[in-house]
Amino acid sequence: MTGKKLKIRLTFCLSLFTVILVHAQPINRQAVVQRHTIINTKVDSLESLSVGNGKFAYTVDVTGLQSFPERYAKGVTLGTQSEWGWNRLKDTVGYKFDETLKEYTLNGKKSSYSVQFSGADTRQRNASDWFRKSVHRIQLGNLGLDIYKKDGSLVGPKDLQNIRQSLNMWTGEITSHFTVEGIPVDVVTVAHQDLDLLGFQVKSPLITTGQLKVRLRYPYPTMEFLDEGVNYKDPQKHKSSIIAQDASGATIQHELEGITYSSIFKWNNAKVNATGTTHYYQVTPDKNSTVFEFSCLFAPQQTSASALPSFSQTRENSITQLKKFWMNGAAIDFAGSTDPRAKELERRVITSEYLTKIQCAGSFPPQETGLTYNSWFGKPHLEMHWWHGIHFALWNRPELLEKTLDWYFKVEDGAKEIAKRQGFKGARWQKMTDHEGLESPSSVGAFIIWQQPHPIYMAELLYRNSNNKEVLQKYKDIVFETAEFMSSFAVYDSAKQRYNLGKGLIPAQEVFKAVDTYNPTYELAYWDWALRIAQQWRERMGMARNAEWDAVINKLAPLPKLNGVYLSTENTPDSFTNEEWLRDHPSVLGALGMVPAGAKLDKATMQRTFDTVWKVWQWDDTWGWDFPMTAMTAARLGKPEKAIDALFMNIKTNTYLKNGHNYQDGRLRIYLPGNGGVLATVAMLAGGWDGSVGPNPGFPKNGKWKVKSEGFKKMP
Repeated sequence: MTGKKLKIRLTFCLSLFTVILVHAQPINRQAVVQRHTIINTKVDSLESLSVGNGKFAYTVDVTGLQSFPERYAKGVTLGTQSEWGWNRLKDTVGYKFDETLKEYTLNGKKSSYSVQFSGADTRQRNASDWFRKSVHRIQLGNLGLDIYKKDGSLVGPKDLQNIRQSLNMWTGEITSHFTVEGIPVDVVTVAHQDLDLLGFQVKSPLITTGQLKVRLRYPYPTMEFLDEGVNYKDPQKHKSSIIAQDASGATIQHELEGITYSSIFKWNNAKVNATGTTHYYQVTPDKNSTVFEFSCLFAPQQTSASALPSFSQTRENSITQLKKFWMNGAAIDFAGSTDPRAKELERRVITSEYLTKIQCAGSFPPQETGLTYNSWFGKPHLEMHWWHGIHFALWNRPELLEKTLDWYFKVEDGAKEIAKRQGFKGARWQKMTDHEGLESPSSVGAFIIWQQPHPIYMAELLYRNSNNKEVLQKYKDIVFETAEFMSSFAVYDSAKQRYNLGKGLIPAQEVFKAVDTYNPTYELAYWDWALRIAQQWRERMGMARNAEWDAVINKLAPLPKLNGVYLSTENTPDSFTNEEWLRDHPSVLGALGMVPAGAKLDKATMQRTFDTVWKVWQWDDTWGWDFPMTAMTAARLGKPEKAIDALFMNIKTNTYLKNGHNYQDGRLRIYLPGNGGVLATVAMLAGGWDGSVGPNPGFPKNGKWKVKSEGFKKMP
């Protein structure tokens, strides 16, 4: 070999080695996260920012605290909420849950469902209202700043100048700067990752003049569908008082009808006083320093203020634990992509990771507005748990999914009671519920069934993540009781020799009447898949297959179709010609997007269905998770460009605010199932799904997408 040839070969090998090294280089996760640091420069009620730990969250305005809660009430509300923070009204009437039940004859069998009665002021309507509202999540308190101008008047939002606020999601720190009458104020806000505790550092010459104080004010819950936490009426209905105070801090106790809890402050050289307004307290820092550092713990029990972590300890805890979160699990980097949507998708991913970490990673399934403000009285909807939770496992953070899945053990007995009352076996999981698993009356929710297979799906993700038989042993009862209900819910049709789902259900597309509806496409596909997985669990544990489950699997009704496309339900042959059926969730696509292609599904038919839905659906009447679901279906159909198009449909409910929240409308200004949907879809596009091949199989191969991913788990 000549010297020239040797040099060429060595150069080629070196280049190849360099390419391999570059490809093998891990993602610079800190750089990816911090290039999406959020910056605010004005007062905007849709730009509020949050800190939290998954079971507790605190949302702030541009001051770094909750100084102007009324100004933000119709935006992203300034909430302070915890998973333990629930109030229960006292029943002075003596309502019984049985009064919410309405009897139906479905498939020749009488069953009772807890519904929301309407109409005249009747005992039944009042009882159903009571059981929807009496247990409600609460706003724990408005913790803000009271700043006084030179003339003695309180500062309002318009008095703030030179605003610059940032959220560093890598560390969980919010830093806020503004001036009042030319005098600077600087605030650092952090949340402890193990306690319901906040840490603050406030710097300003206004402290030395006595013009800056910390304010704590307790609102009273409205018991309405939405509660923005700014109701200061009816002060006589609750109690609060300073019960302890010394040089190291103070404790203020707040008592409602069904809960008593404390706000515990730790500081150096400050004093708290009640103001002339009930449930309104001011903390006055020592005037000898321009810096005031303090912590505040919200807790259902009292503890010593001196035992609380300081601001600096809380800040270090946040920095350490958030770094651990970002460094563990999966990551994705779109740097170098020329498709202009790549940067925005990366922003949505990073902000959604942060938001779901601080809002949805507790011990209970979250409500759709997380720990920011109440929707549906603060109650979670279990059909949304799929969107809230499965992305944690796909992003290789299974422990965060496991925490909320374990809650099903707590509510299992209640789910069995529902099934028994309606004449079914196993456990019928609640739809709209609370932290204790109580059923909320609902004329829609009582008939929804697509939450039923979710625990099987989640348990299967945890098993696939570890292949550990301990997972099988831990969750077998949840899986098997779920399958027992599912098999008993199916109705045998002797004329057609098959099992139907319904009549007597409302599918994920909630526009259909329960008494008329049967065999919705998505639910049939999900039923089939989940029962098969339950049988696999039995086989993995050395158990015989369940004959009743097999009977349903083998004779479950086919997915309904007409003219070469799948129908929303079998009883609506005009699914794609009647505008009444072309709104709400296009869940017919979920039969492939959310569920693996099973024996019942024909991909060519789903391809035609996808094309039809894309063309005729009333997309303005959809929800935030519909776009990720559509993208998942496109990916499984081998249409990656269409998957990206779906994620970026120009529809209001597909809006992602500067703070990362998925905006729906003036009622639901945030909607966390949309954020979870983005994460689940990106995990699928990057990590793949059963049957996919190669890296990043769901992203376009058109040269415009440069995708670097690591750590993802395959979706079933």
